Amino acid sequence: MAVTINTFPWLKFYPAGMAYEINPDIYPSLLEMIDQGFTKYASQKAYACMGKEITYATLDQQSRNFAAYLQSIGLEKGDRIAIQMPNVLQYPIAMFGALRAGLTVVNTNPLYTPREMEHQFKDSGAKAIVILANFAANLEKVLPQTNIQHVFVTQIGDLLGFPKKQIVNFVVKRVKKMVPAYDLPTAQSFGDALSKGASMSYQKPVVKNTDLAFIQYTGGTTGVSKGAMLTHRNIVANVEANCIYLGPMLDTIPNGHPNVLVAALPLYHVYALTCNALSALKNGGMNLLITNPRDMEAFIKDLKKYKVTVFTGLNTLYNGLMNNPKFGEIDFSQLKITSAGGMALQKVVAERWYNLTGNLPTEGYGLSETSPVLSANPLHPANNRVGTIGIPFPSTEMRILREDDTWADVGEAGEICAFGPQVMPGYYNRPDETAKVMFTDPADGRQWFKTGDIGVMDSDGYFKIVDRKKDMVLVSGFNVYPNEIEDVVAQCPGVLEVACIGVPDEKTTEAVKIFVVKKDPNLTKEQVTAFCRENLTPYKCPKHIEFRTELPKTNVGKILRKALRETEAAK
Repeated sequence: MAVTINTFPWLKFYPAGMAYEINPDIYPSLLEMIDQGFTKYASQKAYACMGKEITYATLDQQSRNFAAYLQSIGLEKGDRIAIQMPNVLQYPIAMFGALRAGLTVVNTNPLYTPREMEHQFKDSGAKAIVILANFAANLEKVLPQTNIQHVFVTQIGDLLGFPKKQIVNFVVKRVKKMVPAYDLPTAQSFGDALSKGASMSYQKPVVKNTDLAFIQYTGGTTGVSKGAMLTHRNIVANVEANCIYLGPMLDTIPNGHPNVLVAALPLYHVYALTCNALSALKNGGMNLLITNPRDMEAFIKDLKKYKVTVFTGLNTLYNGLMNNPKFGEIDFSQLKITSAGGMALQKVVAERWYNLTGNLPTEGYGLSETSPVLSANPLHPANNRVGTIGIPFPSTEMRILREDDTWADVGEAGEICAFGPQVMPGYYNRPDETAKVMFTDPADGRQWFKTGDIGVMDSDGYFKIVDRKKDMVLVSGFNVYPNEIEDVVAQCPGVLEVACIGVPDEKTTEAVKIFVVKKDPNLTKEQVTAFCRENLTPYKCPKHIEFRTELPKTNVGKILRKALRETEAAK
């Protein structure tokens, strides 16, 4: 199908001159994109963390050293290497080094339990791992059950330089007691590997764009964690599209002012991986790594050091920041882009962020399986429709599929499906699961990815998520979507956070239950109920309200409705 404004309605909302399509084959692989970025921006700062800054030249050298060492110990193109660290300087060095050695990176959540680690390492067939010492005790418990032959251990402060390295490592280990004792006799120091690699020759491998760059495990919030296979072409395509999308706004950064991206989301998360770490290679940006975003005091202290230009995050992160009394001390005068993804952006949060920073958050949408971005709101405020997930990225098509596997009409709810060069070829070693999420259009034979999200498209081509299929609550035959309930309750005075689930009900099949974290300690259930009655149709109003001091969340801040449902089921 020809890509014109007549075929895809959303294209008329692209900024003037913005390309409708990208070339996913612009690089033979990520290795060429990496080499180009390192050379072009050699003198510019690439990463900052805990007061330490490194340039692209340093990143180039250190990652090359690690790549050389990985090759020297017999790791070959296509072998899998796990990386299990928070946002520290070691992460990009290890990741880029692994890619340059031709390996496939398995990004691993540092907060995984031993059971979850064992599943991921065995499933991926990882032969090596780079891990923070804080989590090495868990690795010790599962290592014999895996194929991991090479273990590289690092401490938080290892790359911070003298004397900060020694101070930070001492405090973390001896004062805060954050490094449980472990016994990994064959483990090597990550720093030693870099030192040894410096005297070794590096041989750039021949990598095709169809080779695997990452095995990105799904969050596990909707079932068993599966490894999405992301090829070099998938990633290049999404980086290219993201940079085209950001380009017009980044061009407004004054000459001589650095492009500073806030990396509060962990780099092991596909959102930060693509939109922070890899996109910065294309535009020479510096990522400000936030090691622990839950430490708001330290987070805000870091933000005050720079005039940030790009902020990537989630609704809960922005909400938490704004509720800190020191938030007003941050200089947002150069903030050009606030990107919100991972969960629904609540209208009340978006409006408050805009009022406090002068920059309206733009909600986007994507999944691990799509590298991740599929759609985003245009950056111009006039076309930014809060409450929607925006319009498809360049070279990306999205459609709504009915339950009978026919395409829905404009305004009709159904499952969001996507087609584009960023869509994975499938799940690693799981053809059965791959088949469940792929739909072949009988009209042209094209394979579409079924997202599992229920949404609608309007006449302009803007998409709106109604909810996850399994999160939908059925009340007396009516569909109730938790996102809608949460968005309304979040606007109730005195509410800090809210989560909504369905619970069994004899009369109505299911009833709506909400879990509320108070902003105002005097908030009552009666006040919340009255607000809901004012703003929601009766069948949508929560029948049950439970106050909590906190809500269960993933490590990236996404509220875990599944955990709340499990708690309810166990009562």
